[in-house]
Amino acid sequence: MSRYTGPRARVSRRLGTNIFGTKGETIALDKRPYPPGEHGRTRRRTNQSEYLLQLQEKQKARFSYGLTEKQFRRTYEEANRREGVTGENMLRFLELRLDNVVYRAGLAATRPQARQMVNHGHFDVNGRRVDIPSFRVRKGDVISLRPKARDMVVVRWNIDVLDRQAPAWLAVGGDGFEVTVNELPVREQIDIPVREHLIVELYSK
Repeated sequence: MSRYTGPRARVSRRLGTNIFGTKGETIALDKRPYPPGEHGRTRRRTNQSEYLLQLQEKQKARFSYGLTEKQFRRTYEEANRREGVTGENMLRFLELRLDNVVYRAGLAATRPQARQMVNHGHFDVNGRRVDIPSFRVRKGDVISLRPKARDMVVVRWNIDVLDRQAPAWLAVGGDGFEVTVNELPVREQIDIPVREHLIVELYSK
């Protein structure tokens, strides 16, 4: 499955926020808070077009969750078919991806790392091994780290050192190795800095 493997700091500088959650991006944004490229210093326009703002919001969400354009478009189309607010439905579907749940629970330092751990088959969902990052969990599902992976140095470091607080819709137990989806997330519990209504406006054209 395709994914973005290029320079992460360039993406973050172009969109003006730390997309992938790494320390290197934070340093790059502090040192050079303008878009990349030869004319980056002069490209930061004050009067940005409506289309540009909509496109940037879509790119923020797409890169943050690690989706291709085709995957992201399918997620939007499904959200649009469901009852409720389309933008909130879309973010909820993205939050319920297995790799995102692993990240939110503090078992991975970044979403790309969570994606890799899921791809390598380190997690069970309701007792069954799942190695598909886009697998959508449901209310009541229990995600657990497989026994052989519990002694991995990176896992212990993420749990003991990062000590990330899981959102209210997730319950972490079993010494940090088990996560239960208590509720479906609502917009107030999704802290990704995007304006989803602009994404909906972009795709609605």
